[in-house]
Amino acid sequence: MKKLNLLTILLLAILMSSSMLLADERPDSKEIPMKMPEKVKAVVDNSCFGCHNTDSRNDDAKKELDFKTMHQLSDIKKLGILKDIGEVIEENEMPPEKFLEKRPEKELTDEQKQILIDWVKKESMALMHRNK
Repeated sequence: MKKLNLLTILLLAILMSSSMLLADERPDSKEIPMKMPEKVKAVVDNSCFGCHNTDSRNDDAKKELDFKTMHQLSDIKKLGILKDIGEVIEENEMPPEKFLEKRPEKELTDEQKQILIDWVKKESMALMHRNK
């Protein structure tokens, strides 16, 4: 009986350690595939990505913008999305007021807004020049 318990414990330990090793090899589900400067990525991670990604429970938000799949879009569609991002940031529509009531720490500072706006302009110019 003691041998059976010892064997069971040993097998469980092996299974648990191998599953932990495999878990470390899986990509981070919060990873944004599109290349962004670190400052931009930090703002997006903090205030945007929670709703605007494939795994979000907010269907409307992920239909409007999905940072996980944005890199797969055509350049024309990316330009449209970048334009929309710039507009909603400039008009203080994102993050929405209702969301900020529960999570005020997600509100964008003026500096963060400028980081996103500058990124949108730079990416848009790069896409337009690439297609000439």
